[in-house]
Amino acid sequence: MRMRTHVSTPGRAHRAEGARDIHRALPEEVPVALVFNGTTQAVMMATPGDLGDFLRGFALTEAVVTDLAQISEIEIVEHPQGLEARAWLSEDRAHAMLARRRSATGPIGCGLCGIDSLEQAARPVPRVRSDLRLTARDVAGASDALRPHQTLHQLTGATHAAGFLVPGAGIAFAREDVGRHNALDKLIGALLHQGIDPASGAVVMTSRVSIELVQKCALAGIAILIAVSAPTAAALRLAEEAGITLAAFARNGAFDVFSHPHRIIDEAVHVA
Repeated sequence: MRMRTHVSTPGRAHRAEGARDIHRALPEEVPVALVFNGTTQAVMMATPGDLGDFLRGFALTEAVVTDLAQISEIEIVEHPQGLEARAWLSEDRAHAMLARRRSATGPIGCGLCGIDSLEQAARPVPRVRSDLRLTARDVAGASDALRPHQTLHQLTGATHAAGFLVPGAGIAFAREDVGRHNALDKLIGALLHQGIDPASGAVVMTSRVSIELVQKCALAGIAILIAVSAPTAAALRLAEEAGITLAAFARNGAFDVFSHPHRIIDEAVHVA
């Protein structure tokens, strides 16, 4: 039986008008081991949903594979302590996982925890070359367009989301997780599994932009990254270097763009 993504928990609410018994939906957070050819590459705290997508996206954004065809089989196995997402790789890719072996549990706030050298933290990423364009109106409304897809967040108020914004068509896919980088891996994995090129749209995140999000976008070929909060300075430097358009503070009908602004078609943005 697959673990639930959330549970109902009793509590007591204290408000100005008094106190009352309540039930709240809280998201589950469990250890998920990402296992390739029998070897654990990472153990991440994650929401136990869309784990096949999580494994596919992680494999690509961590350079374990360069194409999903190099994964022959995926299996999700439940244990008392957590979950294993297992994949079997083609022989020519089996050695790639050894290059970025992760041995520590990664907490939800950090997508780089567990790497074993400073060089891996500063790994080079490919430069994204893309003719993708978005209107300023698309970017300004991106976080509002993502909100209806955040069903787990609406229940719990405690998860991040990554959405795929198609020019002129809105949010086509979204994935949620307690970890922002997990949500992005799940989204990228879902797109690849559906045969959709991640380069054909932009990614919208409900979080700040840290360096690992930019790394993952670059490896997936994503040219535009939109976030409701701020980027770190390191993330911005990498976005500039990688050719990624980084827009932040995208909420309330407005946004700031910090790198490669040529992909945003400038027009008046009116706040409703």
